[in-house]
Amino acid sequence: MESAYILAAFLGGVGAMLLRLPPLVGFLAAGFALNALGYTLTPTLETLANLGVTLLLFTIGLKLNVRTLMRGEVWAGASIHMLASTGLLVLLLSLLKFTGLALLQGNDWQTLLILGFALSFSSTVFAVKVLEERSEAQSFYGRLAIGVLIMQDIFAVLFLSASTGVLPSPWAVLLFLLLPAAPLLRWALGRVGHGEMQILFGVLLALVLGYGLFDALGVKGDLGALIIGMLLAPHVSADKLAKSLFHMKELFLVGFFLSIGLIALPTWELLGLALVLLLLIPLKSVLFLVVFSLFRLRSRTATLSTLSLSNYSEFGLIIAALATTQGWFDPQWLVVLSLSVALSFVLAAPLNSMSESIYRWLDNYLPKRPPEKLHPADRPIQLGDAQAVVMGMGKIGRGAYQRLQDHYGLKVLGIDNDGDKVQRLQGEGYQLLEGDAVDSDFWEKLIACEGVKMVLLAMPSHHGNIYALEQLRHRNFPGKISAVVEYPEEIPVLREYGADAVFHVYDEAGLGLADSAAGVAELRG
Repeated sequence: MESAYILAAFLGGVGAMLLRLPPLVGFLAAGFALNALGYTLTPTLETLANLGVTLLLFTIGLKLNVRTLMRGEVWAGASIHMLASTGLLVLLLSLLKFTGLALLQGNDWQTLLILGFALSFSSTVFAVKVLEERSEAQSFYGRLAIGVLIMQDIFAVLFLSASTGVLPSPWAVLLFLLLPAAPLLRWALGRVGHGEMQILFGVLLALVLGYGLFDALGVKGDLGALIIGMLLAPHVSADKLAKSLFHMKELFLVGFFLSIGLIALPTWELLGLALVLLLLIPLKSVLFLVVFSLFRLRSRTATLSTLSLSNYSEFGLIIAALATTQGWFDPQWLVVLSLSVALSFVLAAPLNSMSESIYRWLDNYLPKRPPEKLHPADRPIQLGDAQAVVMGMGKIGRGAYQRLQDHYGLKVLGIDNDGDKVQRLQGEGYQLLEGDAVDSDFWEKLIACEGVKMVLLAMPSHHGNIYALEQLRHRNFPGKISAVVEYPEEIPVLREYGADAVFHVYDEAGLGLADSAAGVAELRG
């Protein structure tokens, strides 16, 4: 039976890619197809799905600065949106009762309040997966979206405790001891080395110390995995651990998306109600735009964060299951919400892939703010008198920066979308600014700097490199553009988009190693 699930997931993913949609849309479709063929959610698949979500939240924590949650646009923005969207959704659901939909009849305001609350959540799994695929989880708008999602997770814990009447164990107060224990955990992470022991240590912390311990003490286990990841985040090996767990997490998440489609098979009436609920998502989106504008964010930041959050959450299914168990509403709501969640993913996936185009269209209608009145972290950047710009300040970018500065005497400016990395490297003496390669506003400012002779694209995202090339050539940038790629098949693509030179990272590393070895051996070429 398991082979059927694997085959269906693979075929669904390939089909989605052929249609130029994210593979997760294909996984969702595969789940519904399996459901229609009589397959059900198995314990094995459910376990894989839970592992995927737990590891996802753990890796989010590894990249998260806890100060992000302390920002007003995160904690206050999430709170305002939760209250406003729940209230408006309850009002609209009350009005929908007059349409005659059978499932809505006889529901009192308490039931509609629970339903509105469930629909106010956005999907952590979907949003983070989209952000990671685009290498934008550490951008300003990505950190904002993830911060809001984490606040929603905290609201979820409070709701589950209040609604079930089951409070966390009195021993849960001991979880605060993890704070002074954090340096010990980070010390251990630095001592386990790399490879399989590092991965095993990460899984141990995520599943045992995170999920297992928190769940045993009556606290949401997924939240525990997130917190453990946050405690490890300051360590230099945290990013390496997150990358090591990436493929394992991605594989397990296939089980999660399959499981959404396997929950229940709908009738036409329930499918119709799910489609009606889908039409309410724009209301959530407008509210997010309004809330983010209250905190003086740029139109682009508000728009892209909003698109990441414009979906329904798998937490709605938890609400439905709990409400059914408590006898608060009809079990058919579980089917409706599972459909609504899945359909919201299908709708949100292509919208997020076109997010920059959507922003440019919306920007014509959104109100403009003077730069000095914008949020401090979202104001326009000044490139100064830079002669060379390095986009992406990972290991390769830093090496190129130092070579251009020390050997060629150029005034170099580094650009990276990871705010924490920017602060750290600035402290080490780098001339560095936070910026986003797929931000069209950023490129407008870059081209305005006439002294730039070259741009080096050292970003991990192939999509980001392509977009940067399009922006540079579209504006007739007179300098030279070089790029680094991870896969050989990406070389002709970037050349077609106008790169003057493209280097395969492993080939260049091999050449450098050979030259160094020849120099040591005093060989002459």
